[in-house]
Amino acid sequence: MKPKPNLSVVLVGGLLATPAMTVMMYTLAPVLGINTDIVAMLGEVLGGWKTGMLVHILNGAVIFPAVFVFLLYRFLPGPPIAKGIGFGLVLWLTSQAVVMPIMGAGFFSGNIGGLKAVIASLLGHIVYGGLLGLVCLVQFLAQEDSLGRTMPVSTLGPKVARPESKPQ
Repeated sequence: MKPKPNLSVVLVGGLLATPAMTVMMYTLAPVLGINTDIVAMLGEVLGGWKTGMLVHILNGAVIFPAVFVFLLYRFLPGPPIAKGIGFGLVLWLTSQAVVMPIMGAGFFSGNIGGLKAVIASLLGHIVYGGLLGLVCLVQFLAQEDSLGRTMPVSTLGPKVARPESKPQ
């Protein structure tokens, strides 16, 4: 049976991947000469920048990791990192075809920079998904012993030498 990622591990991945993608949004996009501030766009729709950031973090750190673990992980091809990147591509395609038009950015970001915005978004989603896949890989590697046998998570960690009992 193929291993399934643990939700709590992937949630940690979401907590790492969301800021990584956000930093890319605020640094890479301006270098490309575009503004793809999804937080500000969400804020315009939802009533303010703080609400936009909250929804952005909730999506990236909780909702999307749960969708990855419970709905899509088993259907995506390849090893964990490929599955994560595949998931990032699913999110990217959905954002460009559905979410961006709803927020006024146009189909495939046509109103906010076109191809440059699409590429910036693609790179961010690949990084996001790749990090989710990476934490899955680390989880699986941590659960295997040197012979490739799956070990219970509780047995991970350093072996503690027990003092030998001496006969009296």
